[in-house]
Amino acid sequence: MHNMIKTTVLLAGLTATFVVIGGALGGATGMLVALTLAVLMNAGAYWFSGDIALRLAGAEEVTEKDAPELHRLVAELAEFARTPKPRVAIIASPSTNAFATGRDPQHAVVAVTTGILGLLSRDELAGVLAHELGHVRNRDILISSIAATIAGAITVLANLAHWSMFFGAHGHDDERPDSDAGGFFGTLVLIVLAPIAATLIQLAVSRSREFGADETGALIHGNPESLARALEKLEAASTLRPLSVNPVAGHLFIVNPLRAPEGFTGLFSTHPPIAERARRLRQMSVSLRSLAA
Repeated sequence: MHNMIKTTVLLAGLTATFVVIGGALGGATGMLVALTLAVLMNAGAYWFSGDIALRLAGAEEVTEKDAPELHRLVAELAEFARTPKPRVAIIASPSTNAFATGRDPQHAVVAVTTGILGLLSRDELAGVLAHELGHVRNRDILISSIAATIAGAITVLANLAHWSMFFGAHGHDDERPDSDAGGFFGTLVLIVLAPIAATLIQLAVSRSREFGADETGALIHGNPESLARALEKLEAASTLRPLSVNPVAGHLFIVNPLRAPEGFTGLFSTHPPIAERARRLRQMSVSLRSLAA
């Protein structure tokens, strides 16, 4: 419940930022247009996010005949999770990663790379798939898609504001009131800060969802240690061989598919640190053993 409230507040912040930029560009009319666009983009993200994500990741759906063991494992975990069995897709890549997409549990898809199938044990793979089913059960995919859509639109609006300001500055004489100068600098601040704010809010949504899916997935599988080991293996392998994927889809994957940023730029990472995720999972494992004792 805490994560859902936090996510709702963050998404509201994204929408508000989008509307404020619309107001800066076109006053009350601009705000109304921006709000309308936000609603339309959310609707588009709701209906088409799954297919778009699969195309961005280069994933191809496979049948039970194509990958019987993978389908069997997904079916077992879906039964434990009490969710409909999602469709299954594979990304033909030696990189090691996985993601889930779809607007709701009835339209979900779980995708894995060929590399992950060769790296992880069956138990570790089950932990990863359970994590992805955790995203499905928590409806994280829809939230992430909407966040990415609005954040991208904010960046586009900020660019429009930049060009509007540029041509506006050349289209007026030097006798304009001082208030115009104030508006000029206000728009300048918006241009610089709005995309940064949008990105940070989107990343906050993504990070909070990863922790939640780790916890839910560990409960589905029943062994948090398996997921912790899998995450550590995936991080090491992904660092050596990042996945060639559109950065827009990067936040969907279980570990960062691109080279992980370090230092200050780590603030802009789509994923929380693997060490912290593994620590929480192992702490959860200790708690579960204590309850079972």
